Amino acid sequence: MAILITPFSYSPQASSLYLRSKLHNINIYSTYGYRSSTPLRSFVLCSSQQQISPQPILIDKSILSISEAKSENELWAASCLRVRTFYGFQHDTLNTEDHTKYLTEREFEALTERIAGKRVGFGRVSCINAILPFSKVSNVAYDLSTSCKFSQDNAELVVVGTLDINQCIRLPDEITGMKPKGIGADFARGYVSNVCVAKEMQRNGLGCALIAKAKTVAKEMGISDLYVHVAIDNEPAKKLYMKCGFVYENEEPAWQARFLDRPRRLLLWTDLSNS
Repeated sequence: MAILITPFSYSPQASSLYLRSKLHNINIYSTYGYRSSTPLRSFVLCSSQQQISPQPILIDKSILSISEAKSENELWAASCLRVRTFYGFQHDTLNTEDHTKYLTEREFEALTERIAGKRVGFGRVSCINAILPFSKVSNVAYDLSTSCKFSQDNAELVVVGTLDINQCIRLPDEITGMKPKGIGADFARGYVSNVCVAKEMQRNGLGCALIAKAKTVAKEMGISDLYVHVAIDNEPAKKLYMKCGFVYENEEPAWQARFLDRPRRLLLWTDLSNS
């Protein structure tokens, strides 16, 4: 999954993922980016300029763990995966290592602030990760295993997929969900964002598994109506979310997409109250 997003803290024009993906010829599958000064953006893009993806690695599901992040080390590993996935850096580009470190630090700072409840307008925010043992990843995906590794309970682990659940009325610069209405809606409405799976681990059902866990965690938060934004022309992502029970509710006005210099988004919804 080679994905490009813009840095987290620049002007609104800097959030143009589509144009940058064209410029760098990056295949964008699932992008959930945001600036460090604001809460999460959530949207999905697909570039028409496709690159050949590496041969996916078959995962032994018996050793896969999907759960909420438990430590700062794990959050750092998730931040590394997001930067690795969302940015299409070329290894021969000057200052790539320094720039990657800078972006990871910004990602980590923003993520920890949201989880700590330091962002106005949000209730609880949870980072959910898919994790494999280091020994099972290092033999088949060494770069992934070294860049997204963390230690927990004397074990070496690797984050191979991640997303966030945001308990809130709305996300900045995004169309707002309409359900539920009235008193308490700020606690009962939530958004999925920052979904990404390491390109080496695609086609293992990790996207569906992460969404399934997100639904469970969202219900525990008291969320009854869960939303996700997806680019209107991203058929694979739409199929994924609809497979996971999301349905169409609304779509972004064309003027808003032009103003923010990005493709239009659909707003998809799923009811958790009876699931």
